[in-house]
Amino acid sequence: MSDVLIRNALTVLTMDDDRRELSGTDIHIRGGVINAIGRALKAPGAEVIEAGGCVVTPGLVNTHHHLNQTLTRAVPGGQDALLFGWLKTLYPIWARFGPEEMFVSAQIGLAELALSGCTLTSDHLYLFPNGSRLDDTIAAAADVGLRFHPTRGAMSIGESAGGLPPDSLVERETAILEDCIRVIDAHHDPREGAMVRVGVAPCSPFSVSRGLMRDAAILARDKGVMLHTHLAENDEDIAYSEARFGCRPGQYAEDLGWTGADVWHAHCVKLDEAEMGLFARSHTGIAHCPCSNCRLGSGIAPVRRMRDLGVKVGLGVDGSASNDAGNLMAEARQAMLLQRVAKGADAMSAREALEIATRGGADVLGRPDCGRIAVGKRADIALWDVTGVESAGSWDPAALLLAGPTRVRHLIVEGRQIVRDGHVVSFDLDAAITRQNALARRLAENL
Repeated sequence: MSDVLIRNALTVLTMDDDRRELSGTDIHIRGGVINAIGRALKAPGAEVIEAGGCVVTPGLVNTHHHLNQTLTRAVPGGQDALLFGWLKTLYPIWARFGPEEMFVSAQIGLAELALSGCTLTSDHLYLFPNGSRLDDTIAAAADVGLRFHPTRGAMSIGESAGGLPPDSLVERETAILEDCIRVIDAHHDPREGAMVRVGVAPCSPFSVSRGLMRDAAILARDKGVMLHTHLAENDEDIAYSEARFGCRPGQYAEDLGWTGADVWHAHCVKLDEAEMGLFARSHTGIAHCPCSNCRLGSGIAPVRRMRDLGVKVGLGVDGSASNDAGNLMAEARQAMLLQRVAKGADAMSAREALEIATRGGADVLGRPDCGRIAVGKRADIALWDVTGVESAGSWDPAALLLAGPTRVRHLIVEGRQIVRDGHVVSFDLDAAITRQNALARRLAENL
């Protein structure tokens, strides 16, 4: 792996322990790691990336996604539905997926993330129709070149047993646990700098049994991997938990072993004060998905209060069928704006929202080697060109979420350039888009 020298950045927002902001700065990358930061660095033989006119940030970190949904954007019937109705519209379509749909949809979703400055993403795949496997998305991530934290999701309670999903999409719980073991053994890399880590992720309290939730937590801890699920997403979710389990979602999670530094929950829009305190004390993480929460009418998550209590919070774009976009920079801006709507104009600054999107997400995913620009950390770096129309007239170009681009100029992952001059260069994106659109047409025609 060749050396890379990022030269003469206008501003570097390091997100390091001191939150330094550096001007006129170089970054030297060696072996996928940040080797040096400073002015006028010497790196004979290194590939040079000129960063004049660019704000440089750590690569953004996406803590919740459903990459398979990139193939089902703006589906009629689900465009104006709440969560449960939306799911009932989409389940029959997803049931027609196979390995190719999973692979191509993941390619497109990952490329979209890369163009928005994302270098590390999780994914929550919880249905496996027609021979699909988690391996399909892992192969797509290797093609695109992003750092990947896929989670082996599952649904085990179908409609006939009082659950939400159709019976055709649920699996036997023994088979679920066996496949979790298989994918962890095949793909999980616990080492610092890992490109792939695998998590265990039963879908939600309304689609799996309490027994599976408990067994999944035991299995994950035996294997040393993280746990992920949906929790407290909207009022329907809360009502289901209270009616079915006789408790709120936070108590449900705690009772089944689903709190701790190795756990992160998606959404958590409806957590109450006691639940937020529980998550803060237990170091449980949260994936905040503001655009999806708006799209589905779920509400505004109390992120300001979470942060003040010390809860770990990262950002997630969620699936592209409930967001319709996978732009993590736009997600960060939305997070900032929603907290201001809820709590006032000083509730969240542009820099704090960007910190949540970088360092915050890395910490939620258990990756202190990512999400910050510091010597010894992984070379996952985004370069934002602030010489264009989006930043014209800005007095503070580093306030990217107020006046800045949402598409990255250059993106580096583990020292490798994935986006160059605003274009994905790691694989043939145009061919993938053509195939994606053909697959979407076929799904629509066969309904």
